[in-house]
Amino acid sequence: MERTHDPRVPRHVAIIMDGNGRWAKQRGLPRTAGHREGVKSVRAVVEESVRRGVATLTLFAFSSENWRRPRTEVNILMELFMAALRSEVRRLNENGVCLRIIGERGAFPDKLQHRIAEAETLTVANTTLNLQVAANYGGRWDIVQAARRLALEVQSGRLDPGQIDEQLLADQLSFPDLPEPDLFIRTGGEQRLSNFVLWQSAYSELYFSDVLWPNFDAAAYGQALDDYARRQRRFGRTGDQVEQTASALVDTCAG
Repeated sequence: MERTHDPRVPRHVAIIMDGNGRWAKQRGLPRTAGHREGVKSVRAVVEESVRRGVATLTLFAFSSENWRRPRTEVNILMELFMAALRSEVRRLNENGVCLRIIGERGAFPDKLQHRIAEAETLTVANTTLNLQVAANYGGRWDIVQAARRLALEVQSGRLDPGQIDEQLLADQLSFPDLPEPDLFIRTGGEQRLSNFVLWQSAYSELYFSDVLWPNFDAAAYGQALDDYARRQRRFGRTGDQVEQTASALVDTCAG
């Protein structure tokens, strides 16, 4: 029998892992030291997601705009990405985590693309947690590539423009097989979306934390999940309607 989902737990959490550079600067270290330290927070959040019953976790690792950073930092980020895949994938696989990389991976070195493909293949059948890492990803890019796919379908005569609706476009985005983010977290004190899962986060609950990412441990993540559990998600309905629906579900389960 399929287990009923607890509505107080987000099915899908998306996180902008911000504050690595500032964490390092506060300690007189190079920015890349913050990125290396941030890997520990990734482990903590993945483990807490599994413990709390989150089904999907999407982490913003490298945006399409991050190529504008100093070349030395970009190179080290690529090396860190390679090292993390090498050191973490076995652990993820042993714990039943399915890893997926979303974004335009064609810009990455061939060796990194090969390592990504190996990691995805190794973990594809795992079901404990879907872990998505957004790398060379942008929300606008995601929408544009979806529009291009639909345009090709129209051009070929397989699709009438009048058939295009929200669902058809959503089906062409990066993860149409997974639920949209229920909870969108940004660490580091900034309060903006930064071109991350824009379409998919239309109804996400937003949570902004002042904690810099390398300090964002299981306890800090737990606070975000607890805050989500106290919120009422309306999706255009009134609060009374939501409460009436919840009461009806309770009565149905009791009967």
